[in-house]
Amino acid sequence: MFDFISFIPRAIMQGIPLLLGSTGETLTEKSGNLNLGIPGIMYVGAICGVIGSFYYEQSAGAAMVPLLAVCIPLLCSLLGSLMMGLLYCFLTVTLRANQNVTGLAMTTFGVGFGNFFGGSLIKLSGSDVPAIVLSNTSIAFRKVLPFASSLGWFGKLFFSYGFLAYTAVAVALVASYVLRRTRVGLNLRAVGESPTTADAAGVNVARYKYTATCLGSMIAGLGGLYYIMDYTSGIWSSDAFGDRGWLAIALVIFTVWRPNVGVLASFLFGGLYILHMYIPSGMNLAIKEIYKMLPYVVTIIVLVISSMRNKRENQPPASLGLPYFREER
Repeated sequence: MFDFISFIPRAIMQGIPLLLGSTGETLTEKSGNLNLGIPGIMYVGAICGVIGSFYYEQSAGAAMVPLLAVCIPLLCSLLGSLMMGLLYCFLTVTLRANQNVTGLAMTTFGVGFGNFFGGSLIKLSGSDVPAIVLSNTSIAFRKVLPFASSLGWFGKLFFSYGFLAYTAVAVALVASYVLRRTRVGLNLRAVGESPTTADAAGVNVARYKYTATCLGSMIAGLGGLYYIMDYTSGIWSSDAFGDRGWLAIALVIFTVWRPNVGVLASFLFGGLYILHMYIPSGMNLAIKEIYKMLPYVVTIIVLVISSMRNKRENQPPASLGLPYFREER
């Protein structure tokens, strides 16, 4: 029989990086910036957190303080992701570079940045395997509520996650509320739909683009940190992320630019990503490979259906990917 009790928590944990990445990209795209550098930003957020935790574990040893073990990599991850967001904004908003090319270049740069510094840390640690193990830091990130184990299956389904998982859901819900219910969200959506009109109404277009993109990058970077510190139990290895960053971008379209919808959608994609591990296929490797294709098949179907929708609320921001020249107003 299919083991839902063990499958659902694993699917949720798999979906949290997708949720953080898609929430960050949604905020970015609402400002009119199409940031295809999200996979690279998640990589940079992860490796910056790994660097901070690695040096803290090396210096503190057995005297590690759990609060510092969490705060140091968290701060490093946010700063690294922020720098990537600032770089993207400088190139696309200030210098008006092509957003697609810039995003793809940042993805390549982010993956190379992560693999280079990750490989350097592996050599410094003297590990016999091509990986870094930060088990003490991971324990601090994965600490769950003390009463979770006493609640049986209910506790396992709802209370068996680290604090970043609940933070991801809260961030998505808050982002959805801000976008739809506040003046800041209204101005941001106006910038994404028609920056000329927003500028004429007194909205600082460049400021909103910078703020939304940098904040979105920081949120996406936390997705990379969560994957390393929580999902993989503190183990870093080169090219460990796979294509999760691209799935996060696809989720933005799947959720029609609504972060609250992204909560359940990310868990769905997380479940599809690991479904092949829970469906018995015997020795037939071909069937297992077909199961591994499910998230990508669903993504293609969603993109086709989304392109056929004619409702305005299901369409991307009108100025998405287009540079804004105030002189042409």
